[in-house]
Amino acid sequence: MAGRRRGPLGRTLTVVRLVHPFPSLLDAAVVAVVALVAGGPPDRAAVLGLATASVQFSIGTLNDVVDAHDDAATRTGKPIPEGLVSEGVAKAMAASFGLVGLVLAASAGPVLLVVAGIGLAIGLWYDLGAAGTRWSWLPLALGVPLLPVFGWYGATASLPTSFAVLVPAAALAGSALAIANAAVDVERDVSVGSTSLAVALGPRAAGALVLLLEILVGALAVGSASGEGRAGPWLGATAATAAIPVAGALLGVLRARSGPGPREAAFELQAVGLGLLAVAWVNALNAAAA
Repeated sequence: MAGRRRGPLGRTLTVVRLVHPFPSLLDAAVVAVVALVAGGPPDRAAVLGLATASVQFSIGTLNDVVDAHDDAATRTGKPIPEGLVSEGVAKAMAASFGLVGLVLAASAGPVLLVVAGIGLAIGLWYDLGAAGTRWSWLPLALGVPLLPVFGWYGATASLPTSFAVLVPAAALAGSALAIANAAVDVERDVSVGSTSLAVALGPRAAGALVLLLEILVGALAVGSASGEGRAGPWLGATAATAAIPVAGALLGVLRARSGPGPREAAFELQAVGLGLLAVAWVNALNAAAA
C-alpha cells in the first residue's frame, strides 16, 4: 500500500485527514467565537466548540468510510484505501466522535443536545444518502445555519431578532460552500457515476451560481449591519470580510477549467472568508443591539 511507503509524519497526516480537520475545526472555531461574542464564558465557548468539532469529526469520518471504495480508484492520500485505518476502526471512531459530541452538547443543556442531534442527523443524511446526488448541497444549506444558532443559544439561552436575517443568509452560504466543494470533485464524480449539481451544471456554471450566492450573502450581511445604524467599526469589518468569499467564488469561476487544485483553493478561501464574515457580522449585530 502507498500509505506504508510514507514516513511516520506522512502516515500521521494521512490518518488525520480521516476526520476532515479543515472544515471541522473551522466550524468549531466559528461556534466558539460566536458564543464569546454573545457574552458566554470561555469554558462554555470551549465546550460548544469541542461539541461541534466532535460531531463534525463523526460526519467526516463516516464520509471517508462510505467513499472508501471510490477513493481507492480515484484518490491518493486517503487513510482507508491506503490501509492506514481499517473500515471497522473508522466506523468505531465515527460512532465515538458522534457520542462525545452529543454528550458535550447535553452538558450545555437539552436544547443544545437537540440542535447537535439535528446537525449530526443532517450530516449522516449527507454521508449515507445525499452525497453524490443533485441534492448534495441541501444538507449544508440546512446545517450551516445551526452553527451560529448553536453558539449564540449555547451562550445566552436565547436568540436575537437579527437571526431572522442571519439564518437564511447562512443557508445561502451553506449552499454556496456545498456547490463549490462539489465542483472540486467534478472529474472524480463523473468517473464514478455521481450526479452532483456541479456535475450537472459543469464547473464554470456551478462557479457562477456560487458567485451569485456569495454576493447575496455579502449583501445581506452588510445591509443588515448598516441598517441597524450603530454597528460602528464592525460594519467595516463585515464589508471587508464579505469580500473574501466573493473573491474565492470569483477565483472559482476564473479557474473553473484549471483542474481540482485551483477549485479547491477557491473553496477553501470561501470557507475561511465565510467563517470570518460570520464573526464580523455577529459582532456588528451585537454592537448595534448594545
